[in-house]
Amino acid sequence: MKFLGIDLGSSSIKLSVFDAEKGTEVVAVTVPENEMEIQAPKFGWAEQDPELWWSYVKQGLSGIAQKGINLKEIQAIGIAYQMHGLVVTDEHLKPIRPSIIWCDSRAVEAGREAFDKYGPEKCLQELLGSPGNFTASKLKWVREQEPDVYQKIRHIMLPGDFIAARLTRVPQTSQSGLSEAALWNFPEGRLATELLESMGLDAELVPEIVPNFGKQATIHPEVAAELGLNNDVSVTYRAGDQPNNAFSLNVLEPGEIATTAGTSAVVYSVSDENVYDKESRINTFLHVNNSEKARRNGVMLCINGSGISYQWLRKLLSAATSEPVSYEFLNQQAASVGPGSEQLLFYPFGNGVERIFQNKKANSGIENLNFNLHKPAHIVRAACEGIVFAMNYGFEVMKDLGVQGNTIKAGKANLFLSPTFREIFVNTTQTNLKLYNTSGAEGAARGAACGFGYYQNMNEAFSNLKVVESLEPESHLIEQYAELYQIWKQGIKIEK
Repeated sequence: MKFLGIDLGSSSIKLSVFDAEKGTEVVAVTVPENEMEIQAPKFGWAEQDPELWWSYVKQGLSGIAQKGINLKEIQAIGIAYQMHGLVVTDEHLKPIRPSIIWCDSRAVEAGREAFDKYGPEKCLQELLGSPGNFTASKLKWVREQEPDVYQKIRHIMLPGDFIAARLTRVPQTSQSGLSEAALWNFPEGRLATELLESMGLDAELVPEIVPNFGKQATIHPEVAAELGLNNDVSVTYRAGDQPNNAFSLNVLEPGEIATTAGTSAVVYSVSDENVYDKESRINTFLHVNNSEKARRNGVMLCINGSGISYQWLRKLLSAATSEPVSYEFLNQQAASVGPGSEQLLFYPFGNGVERIFQNKKANSGIENLNFNLHKPAHIVRAACEGIVFAMNYGFEVMKDLGVQGNTIKAGKANLFLSPTFREIFVNTTQTNLKLYNTSGAEGAARGAACGFGYYQNMNEAFSNLKVVESLEPESHLIEQYAELYQIWKQGIKIEK
């Protein structure tokens, strides 16, 4: 039996067809060929067109069919998506404005006002954090700054909810999705209606709430005919990209840790406690396998400007070429320079405000640049170091909150394809790293199989997941990177 996974990122949309009987991915497609553009009408803003996402999903399905897969064999669909974005639609599920995506900073002040009005203690105890710059705050910004748009809204959704709604024509969201939106009351396990009221937002805009796993809605017959799918195909799984990444790596139990370094860089640990950071530098969300019988939360640090800074370097080094240089070329450049990059420092904080700095801006860019000494390779190496150092800065906060674990799991993808990046990571964080050949799209497809009921339990779903590479820190490198990290850390400048 075959299952489809859709992973809606901010750089690309990946689709995977997973054969549950064989326990393997049979085909994978990424669209578009180059990264999707993020629109920035004003400084600190970040928007994308949900209709463009949908067009790429359709293009991806067409690509799967062209690779010889009979789309009629797909039994169910799982969806992973970029977290914290806001999609607002009319009654016909048409977007009223572009999506305000995860790294958009415009709603920071709206979140601070909501935090103060509702009460810091109530926010921390009920939401396990501040409304911050999450989806609820973005909606509050729309209500205050675009009242004409707000009056037309009939449904608010996260990005993956929108794709599911275009497939099924049924507006829905999930419990974990609401926790990502800062709209979930953790102690009582329900929608945070009191917060909505305090923010002046209408609770009726929140669509039907469904579990992460299970038959959520069936594809609309007209959509099935357009896409070439069967009429009985259902959406049976949805989750934000980071909970889904952890799920993809079989990170489901307390103490297990996952990481990824795509557009953003994340470390995500599972906990059975309602843990929170009083300064909201680290955030807690419902994990995909949370239940009434077994609490499972995801404690997460996120660095907004990580992988996108690597993407920026790629564009910069491709300025004189007809085609973008490959990421493999960047990885080779990084490997040609030794630790410390000849004292060059890189601060990857140029993609909006950072949660680890309480949603404040921090210095971004390059320091100690010497035009006679430093070559492009030094900048690439310094970028890898700066990204890992920023991750470690947040990881230290997680440890202060009681996060335990000496082993971290990651997919062998994105920045973890770079041997240099992996070396910096294991020796700076002083953890063992286990790499797997899996992806968020494949994880979403496995999730679809779980929600469909193909597997008896989640352990069975991951019985064939194999480690492809293991790395351990080396004593002489631990000391070297610890010194480099402290130098880098002292150079952080946060706005008052």
